[in-house]
Amino acid sequence: MRNTMTIRLPEELNRWLEEEAELTGLPKGQIVREQLELARTRKARQPFLDLAGSIEGKPGLSRKKGFQR
Repeated sequence: MRNTMTIRLPEELNRWLEEEAELTGLPKGQIVREQLELARTRKARQPFLDLAGSIEGKPGLSRKKGFQR
């Protein structure tokens, strides 16, 4: 694996990364790779979430009649 990337992090995110590396004993690069992989697999498993909140209508619109309490 020899793909190198240089990024600029906001101070708060950099602080989190440094603290996480200190707590876990893992290199910062490994933490970043793991978090990128996690984000990639989460998105791949839940594409329907892209549509969440995109439909408007009356409250209870999706409820089946006869099942309301």
